[in-house]
Amino acid sequence: MRALLLFPDRAFDAGRDVPSNEAVLSRDLDLATLVDAMAGGDDFLASVAKRVLLHSLTDQETIRYRQEACRDCLRNPGIVGEIYRIAVEAIDQEDRQLRFRPDYAVGLLNRSRAVLEIFLTTLRDLARVADEHAGKFESRAFTNLFEMLRKELDVAFFAKVAGRLESFKFGGGVLLSASLGLGNKGEGYVLRSAKEEKAQGWLRRMFGEGDEDNVIAIADRDESGARNLSDLRDQGLGLLAAALAQSAERILGFFRELRTELAFYQGCLNLHGKLLAKGEAVSFPSPLPLGERRFVCRGLYDVTTALGLETPMVPNDFDADDARLVVITGANRGGKSAFLRSIGLSQLMMQAGMFVAAGSFSAGLRDGVFTHFRREEDAAMNSGKFDEELRRMSGIVDELRPDALLLFNESFAATNEREGSEIAGQIVRALLAGDIRIFFVTHLYEFARSLHDEHDPSFHFLLAERRTDGERTFRMVAGVPAATSFGRDLYDKVFGSGDAGTAGPGARD
Repeated sequence: MRALLLFPDRAFDAGRDVPSNEAVLSRDLDLATLVDAMAGGDDFLASVAKRVLLHSLTDQETIRYRQEACRDCLRNPGIVGEIYRIAVEAIDQEDRQLRFRPDYAVGLLNRSRAVLEIFLTTLRDLARVADEHAGKFESRAFTNLFEMLRKELDVAFFAKVAGRLESFKFGGGVLLSASLGLGNKGEGYVLRSAKEEKAQGWLRRMFGEGDEDNVIAIADRDESGARNLSDLRDQGLGLLAAALAQSAERILGFFRELRTELAFYQGCLNLHGKLLAKGEAVSFPSPLPLGERRFVCRGLYDVTTALGLETPMVPNDFDADDARLVVITGANRGGKSAFLRSIGLSQLMMQAGMFVAAGSFSAGLRDGVFTHFRREEDAAMNSGKFDEELRRMSGIVDELRPDALLLFNESFAATNEREGSEIAGQIVRALLAGDIRIFFVTHLYEFARSLHDEHDPSFHFLLAERRTDGERTFRMVAGVPAATSFGRDLYDKVFGSGDAGTAGPGARD
């Protein structure tokens, strides 16, 4: 049996290594906040959510497969939660049986039989859920799961398995046959069935039932004899014990797969509930083919910031039919970094097959998401910020693939304006030549202006909106790159009005 809730043709590999840029991506996009909201305090949910988010899909069909399943979950949260609890309970009960780790056949047989009896109960619960609620689900993932459960777990199956497990208790003893080998040692031990045991009873009656010469009795204190008898029984039961253990392991594998793949959807339910409680919009995105340059969003917001605020987020709209490069300039504390995070997080959420934090979202799939955000000074004083930036950039280039998405946040501004602009320009142009899609938040005016002056229709320019009175609206609007970040607004707000002068292009958010 297979769950197949995340892929139509294979199980999700929860043990697969996360991408090499996992730590950087998590830090820059505040991925931990998103994962924590999905986990709801459950470490297992957190682990699965993080891995699914980081292992981005690059084919539209599988994304739609998951979106359908996620919609089913949003329509039937209680049923999905019940299935998840059944899987968790089965695994937990089996885990409690692991306290007993027998190294002999009879012990393994008894443990495996006990585990299978537990699984039989939980499989009955799954079959009941499938019978009662299959009609409420529309996705291929869940309809296939319920169809498989109803087909495999019918009345005949449960009757047959229950009967077999009962017979494996061997209340009347164990009937074995063997032949003599070299040195009159027993070999070819075979466990005989109940039918054969009845046949043996008929033979005994034919040839003299109760012939004491054919009976060997072990004295109560004959430890050696009892041990030899136990060894004989283990040899006869060994194959059966191994077969039962393998059957239990296969069913356990199904429950583990079911738990893992449902954990992602349970995380989606947790996040969805938190965002709706805050009055924030969510929608299922429209993924475009890998490499497509179109990027359109309505009501896009940073989900991690929204989770920590009491008031609603200010959303953003953006429409670009041919976007290779988006440069974002403008006022400090104007929401540029939050907008950049919203781009990266929405891309990851879309390519995980879930909803996004937006009224609507459509973008081309990307072969990896990468970030290059500014860092604090090296605490150990081993290098300056600019050297550190260049080293990180070199490492990113080694990992980049065509059609990847790279988010820059105030990169290469640790040196002077002219040098920073020149290096940023060279790097960006080289990346564009390698078919990398770029969003770049910057205060390097010369860099932004030089790109704007190229009049390339695939270059788009946004400004963090600032009203004439200095108020930040936290909206990104189309516009010519700003020559100032309005640092004086912050100075006046903190220290009061004064002749602070206009902040230069090196000012920061």
